[in-house]
Amino acid sequence: MLKYKNGKKLLSKINTFFLDALFPVACLCCQKKNVWLCEECLGKLPLLSFQLCPYCEKESTQNGAVCARCKKYQFEKNSFLTLDALVCATDYQKIAKLVHLFKYDFVTELGVPLGKIIVRALQENNLALPDFIIPIPIHQRKLKWRGFNQAEILAGAVSQNLTPGFPILVRANLVFRQKKTHAQMKIKNYLARLENLRNAFALVPDAKQVIKGKKILLIDDIATTGATLFECAKTLKNAGAKEVTAAIIARQKI
Repeated sequence: MLKYKNGKKLLSKINTFFLDALFPVACLCCQKKNVWLCEECLGKLPLLSFQLCPYCEKESTQNGAVCARCKKYQFEKNSFLTLDALVCATDYQKIAKLVHLFKYDFVTELGVPLGKIIVRALQENNLALPDFIIPIPIHQRKLKWRGFNQAEILAGAVSQNLTPGFPILVRANLVFRQKKTHAQMKIKNYLARLENLRNAFALVPDAKQVIKGKKILLIDDIATTGATLFECAKTLKNAGAKEVTAAIIARQKI
C-alpha cells in the first residue's frame, strides 16, 4: 500500500510539472501569475442578491429557508422536510469554468477560492453556525478514480475561513455513499433523479450518537434539483439531527 501511495504521489508530481510547463498557472480573470484565482478577482465575483426556497426554487426566502407553501405541502403529505435551508453563493454561468477545472480537470488548488465564495455567501446570509460540517460523500469507486472528493476540499476551506482562527469541525467520515448512482446531470426527469438517489447514503456505526441533536451544515459544489442534498439530509434527520442546512457554489439548470 505504501509503495502504491508513493507511486501515486510521484505520478502526481510529474503531471504537475508538465502541466506547469505547458500551461503556466495564472489567474483565470486577470492573468496574475502563480495563482488560479487571485484575492482581488475573487472579491469581485458577485454573490446572489437573494436566496430561493430549496424545494420549489420559486419563492425568495430569507437565508434560503423553506417557503411557507412547501412547508404546508410537506405537512399535508404527512412528510417532513429534510433540508431546512440552502444557501447558493453565485450564478453558475459566472463560475462554470472554475468549477469545471476544479472538478473535472483536477485543479484542486481552486478548492480554496471556491470555498471562500461559499464562505462569503454564508456570512452574507447570517446562517447560524453549525456544530460541524459534513461534505457530501462520493462513492468509493469514484473517489479512487478521481483521487479526491471536491466537496471535502470545499468543506475544509469553509471550515478554516468561516470563523478565522476557530475552525469548525469537518466530519467527513460519518456518512458514506453506499450506492453507486448514475450521474444526476444525465437524468432529466425529477422523479427519476429522486429514485436514483433513494437510500444512496448510510451512516457509519455509532454515527447517530454524534449526529443526534446537532446542527449540521452540508457542503457540495453544484446542485441541480437538490435531490442529492435532500437525500443526504434525510439520512441525517433520521439519525436525529436537529437542523440540516446546506451551502453550495451555484445551482445549475437541467
